[in-house]
Amino acid sequence: KGILTTNDIKKIQEIVSPNHPVRKVPGTVLKNPKTQEVVYTPPQNHLEIIKLLENLEVYINDASFHEIDGLIKMPIIHYQFESIHPFYDGNGRTGRILNMLYLVQQQLIDIPVLYLSSYIIKNKSDYYKLLQEVRTENKWEEWIIWMLKGVEITSKDTIKVVNNIKLLMDDYKQKIRANHKFYSHDLINTIFKHPYTKIDFIEKKLGVHRNTAASYLNALVEDENQFLKKVKIGKSNYFINDKLLQILKSR
Repeated sequence: KGILTTNDIKKIQEIVSPNHPVRKVPGTVLKNPKTQEVVYTPPQNHLEIIKLLENLEVYINDASFHEIDGLIKMPIIHYQFESIHPFYDGNGRTGRILNMLYLVQQQLIDIPVLYLSSYIIKNKSDYYKLLQEVRTENKWEEWIIWMLKGVEITSKDTIKVVNNIKLLMDDYKQKIRANHKFYSHDLINTIFKHPYTKIDFIEKKLGVHRNTAASYLNALVEDENQFLKKVKIGKSNYFINDKLLQILKSR
């Protein structure tokens, strides 16, 4: 719809951490993980939390509310959301998803492919320190610059990942087309859609019998190029695109 509402945030939260709605009971505090010292007490009153979320919704969607570049606005939105800390659990994950959806809404990225969470998680101590310094010392500039640096680093890393996936896909296309008569674009797209493929995926995407789908996947496992690795978990077989998985794990 081109906007990000409080209801959208709630829906994200329901996926990220089910059964943890907007806080109604006081008592939530943020502690230093090492010392267990309380470093921040977010709003405790349910009605105040709702009003702050409504205010944030306006800030996100009304450009006239604060006329600045979207890349600078994103860290401010993130700070505000994490400081409201509206849910009992999952605020960090929901807030990081909100970052990406806001950049999509602002047409700064086409799809939410920028994995900024990696930068934040790898630099958690700086992240918490800078968030707290905004609260206690009003150090907005340091916080915003740190987040912008994260966007820069993550953007470059993402371009490398995307290019490596493209090169791997091209390699698979050439070799599978040369060695197997069942080659098709749909087959390649299916084994690259996820790090793993199941017989069901091929059966539905290619419109073939289950036995035929299984024979295709087994052939890719047995090929000297080892396109896939077969792993049995319970009663199901998973055909893992290990080379794709290694690229994704490098992030």
